[in-house]
Amino acid sequence: MMVVYGFVVVAIVFAIAAFVIGREARRLDAVPPQPTFDLDEAVQWVAENLPFEVSAVLSHDDVRRIIDWNLEYFRMKGVSGNGHSPESVGPVVVGGAETVDYVLARAEALGSPYTPVQVHAVLDAQLTYLEAIGAIGPEASPDEGPDH
Repeated sequence: MMVVYGFVVVAIVFAIAAFVIGREARRLDAVPPQPTFDLDEAVQWVAENLPFEVSAVLSHDDVRRIIDWNLEYFRMKGVSGNGHSPESVGPVVVGGAETVDYVLARAEALGSPYTPVQVHAVLDAQLTYLEAIGAIGPEASPDEGPDH
């Protein structure tokens, strides 16, 4: 008799576990996965997608340094976060020229001889990478800009 009760209890526990796991699996299927930025993967992807004249000059370390400075600029502007900082209100717009200027200023301050063409190429490839992983969306239309 004890064996029967034990079997019934085990069956009930398994039934409850199957129900809970099934419910959570359906809930997670309904939520799209959040894009995750992996710096090593980004550096590899960007370095492989640079124009030849830029990739012939820049090493992976150079690409990493430029991406690091770009991410630093994004954090300053409130574009990126780790999920624990408060979200910005409204859209955040970062222009390409001001980002390149920031990276070039950081490079100059540390004595790194990058050209605007090299920085533009790395940042363009990085944006393409961010779009590819779903971390950023399409460019805002004129009526969605910061003045509207």
